[in-house]
Amino acid sequence: MQESKIGLDYAKVAHAREIARNIANQVQSFVDGYTTVAVERTVCRLLGIDGIDGNEVPLPNVVVDALKSSGQLGQGIAFYLGNAVVETGLTPQAVAEAVSRGELDITQLPLHKAGEIEAALQPYVAATIERIRGRRQRREHYIETIGEGSKPYLYIIVATGNIYEDVVQAQAGARQGADIIAVIRTTGQSLLDYVPYGATTEGFGGTFATQENFRIMRKALDEVGEEVGRYIRLCNYCSGLCMPEIAAMGALEGLDVMLNDALYGILFRDINMQRTLIDQYFSRIINGFAGVIINTGEDNYLTTADAYEEAHTVLASDFINEQLALQAGLPEEQQGLGHAFEMDPMLENGFLYELAQAQMLREIFPNAPLKYMPPTKFMTGNIFRGHIQDALFNIIGQWTHQGLQLLGMPTEAIHTPFMSDRYLSIENAKYIFNNMKDIGEEVEFKEGGIIRRRAKEVLDNATALLEQMENEGLFSALEKGIFANVKRPKNGGKGLDGVTRKGVNYFNPFVELMKGKK
Repeated sequence: MQESKIGLDYAKVAHAREIARNIANQVQSFVDGYTTVAVERTVCRLLGIDGIDGNEVPLPNVVVDALKSSGQLGQGIAFYLGNAVVETGLTPQAVAEAVSRGELDITQLPLHKAGEIEAALQPYVAATIERIRGRRQRREHYIETIGEGSKPYLYIIVATGNIYEDVVQAQAGARQGADIIAVIRTTGQSLLDYVPYGATTEGFGGTFATQENFRIMRKALDEVGEEVGRYIRLCNYCSGLCMPEIAAMGALEGLDVMLNDALYGILFRDINMQRTLIDQYFSRIINGFAGVIINTGEDNYLTTADAYEEAHTVLASDFINEQLALQAGLPEEQQGLGHAFEMDPMLENGFLYELAQAQMLREIFPNAPLKYMPPTKFMTGNIFRGHIQDALFNIIGQWTHQGLQLLGMPTEAIHTPFMSDRYLSIENAKYIFNNMKDIGEEVEFKEGGIIRRRAKEVLDNATALLEQMENEGLFSALEKGIFANVKRPKNGGKGLDGVTRKGVNYFNPFVELMKGKK
């Protein structure tokens, strides 16, 4: 391993990583025994079930809710759907439509042998695997032929509520120099236990994440990417109660980056921890197979807790998220682990502490395209100071070779930023990235200085926290408010009634084919 520029003891890093692996193993031993309504709806979607019924309820919900009402959810939708295909000769889509019309109860059909059931689903499984693999190859071909921006990727957001207006803003952002366009999801969608259908033109604080909206934006970014000669990555959110479903939709439509973090949902959306950790596992298997970079939400911890005092909680969570991702076969190169530039700008030497932490994360997770978040908590109506805060953030992003640089906007504390504000932010970053391109290779950090001492302190505190969590387990630690000063009960929150133990007939044909594969 390369020698640490800030004097990190890599034996301590390895020790912390081993503890995090033990914590992740504890979680996985629980996850392996359970399924959820969202996991089963995802299997439906991956088997080709799409559309809505006469009441605009998504057909995956109709089928899975019928299975749940019969008390058979634990046997898995693949078992009963495959059995229905054998018995009726219908496609999964036709079976779902018959269920929605009340013409078919898939739990009451004669049962066939497991081998027959799995064989009946095989053509539908293979078709989806090839479609997602084709999407990944399409992205790779674009990057090989027209190229992409250099890291840190310039990452901006659009959030109009109208997918067609989002397209206008996204294409403008790409022309201004952005490398990643994140379509912010409408407020509260993470708490919906279904995925809305079709193109949407009304949303508050963002635009609904739907498969059709994904398709529309992917097409728009491919068009502008060809125009500017640079592949433009599309980002959306697969956190929340539909985490694996939206991951599947993103994989089918060629998304490149997805916000994907159960810990964020637990802490900031009060989603039941059991439910969302089960959902996260399957969602990360899908993201891994699709070549999607996940973003985790550790940066949010520092909006509710002090960024100087609680920096070690970010590192501890990154260690755990890394191991949970590896459990799902998602490689380091697709792990956009999160952190943020959120210290009080009045803190003496705050820039040095932020630099220490960013360099520390870069060295601890050398292969991860780290997601670095801009200052938000201490942004004010003073747009000139805000622009300087963003400039300091951009300096650290370039200096420490971050992967995804989510650009701050000078007016974000006042109103939804205009496209002109976005231009100023991109210009700020491009100026700094070019002028300070190789600063990370030129500057050394003083032995015994503030930066080295800070990195050691944060690592030591993170390790102590992980050791505490290893003894308690992640569930208990979350109940005690270890992260972000937010306490959540193991049996509380939203979505617990959608969790069930796997039955004797349970199988999910996609896990083996996707996990750790390309």
